[in-house]
Amino acid sequence: MDDGVQEGAMVDRIDTRPHGAVKHWPIVVLRVYAGLFFAWNGFGKISRDNFADGMEGFLNTQLANSFTFYRPFIESVVLPNKTMFAAMVAWGELAVGLAMIVGLATRYAAAVGAFLVLNFWFAKGAPVFAGTDHDVVWFVIFVVLGMVPAGKIAGLDDGLSDVLPFLR
Repeated sequence: MDDGVQEGAMVDRIDTRPHGAVKHWPIVVLRVYAGLFFAWNGFGKISRDNFADGMEGFLNTQLANSFTFYRPFIESVVLPNKTMFAAMVAWGELAVGLAMIVGLATRYAAAVGAFLVLNFWFAKGAPVFAGTDHDVVWFVIFVVLGMVPAGKIAGLDDGLSDVLPFLR
């Protein structure tokens, strides 16, 4: 199988570079913190019996504030299918969180996390620099974690990238 690595060639690993993993510790802290935050909130939503109803109530109160282009999507797709969307949000947050904590498929998890918070932001309709809304901050965090090799620094992506090339 040709995965772009020549026979006998060594894969460039952060932990084999002098002080490579050590100088990147802030990325690990950011990745694990984001993971804990999202896993905690996702688990909280899953364990709640009425999350779908709570999400519906929240979206109905935010409808007037949501971005104009996004409002029809909420009204015609999300609200009529609130149970499915509530499950996707809750399980998506938990999956993103767990993947970030252990550093597994980190770039993919970061993309899903960015997609989730982008949708949260669109639903709330808050200005970019609103002091009460942190969705834009989370979006930027996930973009950064997706752009750097966050899972290769003290994460499972580092060891598994040899056998699963899509994790590189």
